[in-house]
Amino acid sequence: MVLAQKDLSMMLETAIVAARLAGQRAMEEIDFARASIKNATDLVTQTDGRCQKIIIERIKETYPDHGFIAEEGEGGKIFKQPPRTGQSIWWAIDPIDGTSNFAHCLPCFTTSIAVLEGGRPIVGVIFNPATESMFTAIRGSEAQLNSRHITAGKEDISKFASIGIDSHFDNEVPRWACEIIRRTRFRNFGTTALHIAYVARGSLIATIASDPKLWDIAAGAVIAETAGAIVSDWQGKNIFPINPDGYEGGEFHILVANKKTHPQMLEMLK
Repeated sequence: MVLAQKDLSMMLETAIVAARLAGQRAMEEIDFARASIKNATDLVTQTDGRCQKIIIERIKETYPDHGFIAEEGEGGKIFKQPPRTGQSIWWAIDPIDGTSNFAHCLPCFTTSIAVLEGGRPIVGVIFNPATESMFTAIRGSEAQLNSRHITAGKEDISKFASIGIDSHFDNEVPRWACEIIRRTRFRNFGTTALHIAYVARGSLIATIASDPKLWDIAAGAVIAETAGAIVSDWQGKNIFPINPDGYEGGEFHILVANKKTHPQMLEMLK
C-alpha cells in the first residue's frame, strides 16, 4: 500500500499532538521526578512511563492497528507491539530523550516520535517542551521548526563550528572525540534526538553517537535527511531500512552531518 500525502500529513499531525501532550506532562512533573537505575548506563523515572502511555494512547485513537516500538517496557525491557494488519507501519517512540537531564531538573530533553514504513522512517517529530521547539518532517517534503523551513547548511569544520558528541565513554576518550574537542566548539546537550535536530537546523554541523537506540534516532533521521543532511553509520553505510519485527533494542553507531562535513567526519572515525 502506497501512503498518500494526506495520510502522511495526518500521521504528522497525530505525532505533533502526542508529542506536545507528553512534553507538557513532563514539564509539569520535572520538579518532582524520582529516578531509578534501569541498566548500566540509563536512568528512568515514572514520568517516562506516563508520557509514553499518553503518546501511545493518543496515536491509537487514530491508528489502533499500527505497530509500536518504545523505550519503556516492563522489567526494563523495550515496549513492542506488532501491527495488527499486514501493513508494516510502526511508531518508534522515546517519551523523554534526555532522562538524566530530566531527572536532575535540567530542562533540556525531548519527546521523539517517528513513523516507519518498510523499516524506513517516513515521518518524524522531535519536541523540546522547555523551548516550545517542534521539529517536524515528512520524507519527500521539507523539514520544519515551528512550521518554518530549515536546512542543514554548508558550514565547514572550524573553531567556530559546533559538533555534538556523546556525554560519556566506557573507557578512554577516543581519538576522534579528542580531535573534535581540539578543532571545534563541541557540544553535548544530553539528548541524541536534539543533537540530530540541531544538525537539521544548521546549528550543529554534525553529531556522532555510539550507543543510541532506534527510538533515539528514527525521527531525527527523517528530519535531518529531509533538511539536506546525511545520516549513516561510522563507515558511511545506510542505517535504514531496519527490521522492526526483529529489533530488540540494539544500539547503533550513527553519524549525522551536513553534506560538506560528512566525508571529513568519516575520515576522523577511521
